[in-house]
Amino acid sequence: MNILIKAAKILDLSSPHHNTIQDIFIIDGVIQKIGKKLSFSDAKQISFKNLHVSQGWFDSSVSFGEPGYEERETIAHGLAVAAMSGFTHIALNTNTNPMPDSRADIAFLLEQANGSPVHLYPKARITIADSDSKLAPLRELQLTGAVCFSNHKSALKNANVLKLALQYTNDFNGLIESFSFNQDMANSGVMHEGAVSTSLGLTGIPSVVEEMQIKRDLDILKYTNGKLHIPTLSTKNAVPLIKQAKKAGLNISTSVSIHNLFFNDNSLQDFNSNAKLLPPLREQADSKALKQALKDGIIDMVTSDHQPLNSELKYVELDLAHHGSIGLEHSFGSLLSIFNVSDTVDILTRGKERFGITSSTIQESAKADLTLFSPDGKQIVTKKTIKSTSKNSIFIDQELPGKVFGVFAQNKLYLAD
Repeated sequence: MNILIKAAKILDLSSPHHNTIQDIFIIDGVIQKIGKKLSFSDAKQISFKNLHVSQGWFDSSVSFGEPGYEERETIAHGLAVAAMSGFTHIALNTNTNPMPDSRADIAFLLEQANGSPVHLYPKARITIADSDSKLAPLRELQLTGAVCFSNHKSALKNANVLKLALQYTNDFNGLIESFSFNQDMANSGVMHEGAVSTSLGLTGIPSVVEEMQIKRDLDILKYTNGKLHIPTLSTKNAVPLIKQAKKAGLNISTSVSIHNLFFNDNSLQDFNSNAKLLPPLREQADSKALKQALKDGIIDMVTSDHQPLNSELKYVELDLAHHGSIGLEHSFGSLLSIFNVSDTVDILTRGKERFGITSSTIQESAKADLTLFSPDGKQIVTKKTIKSTSKNSIFIDQELPGKVFGVFAQNKLYLAD
């Protein structure tokens, strides 16, 4: 496939063409020529108003439904949503049925991604699916294609399990992901514990459930000298804990979800079940601290924390509603409403190396792994504009800037609309 991208502003800090407007000529998935006013008669030409191009975007925490919950989102459809949202790399969570704790499970997930421009990187369980204490065959799972090991949002209660997992994966540079949430302290909380939960008469989840778990996990990390990723920070007091750990030389990385950057607990004032998330939306001061930590690099990466749920699970009484919101489609617009376009692109392309994924610089002779977008335009999110199978989006009725045109990756072009 020959592709000619016309008059695109390149945003790639690692590229010699950063912040310049260029044509990009691609043959069989490799960038052959970058220059002005290029012309090739045998190439498919791509041209959009105020077109911008960056390295392909990465999301470290994506859930679909397959296998087991295909009514929420199949892998094929989910990957199409990822592509139209600008992502060329996604790490797939373990909240499926069956949960991926065997080589066959990982092989199945990889097979479903064949033919997509989006690279799918499956996570595997830390423990086998029917146990909270018996480790899965971690090395086998990594060799089959698992990018890290995670029990998703089922926090590891047993500290010894985390210790053993970190020690064992040291031998092959494996990455352990540990969700920071003390379920005993959270009890049956519905939302963040604060003034809003009190005014609504709802049971709250205090910030300390996250912070005490982070402290425990960092102590174990220090003891084992392992490699740990803590996903979806939500509290301001978590930031100095991570900053101090990095300063001490611990091998730690973190992420934050777009939801905890864009929204706060006021979003539940009308008992909106789409705003029931895990971790919960916190206060405005937490959101402000997380934004700054992301910009400063204390938080390493952002995630959509995409969690499709069918209406029977979401549009019920708040106490009964499941946690989660979709987010892939709204990642670019939500970040662009907070940061400038250069910072937004930098944030969306972070985190690949942490998960063992090689980035591809926009330069001649490099593999083309590209996201095509424009910072121009605005769109109000409605159920009709949402392309995901499930429509449980906290962003409904929000006006978001920017437009994603599509992606080119794995020698495949995907254009939205």
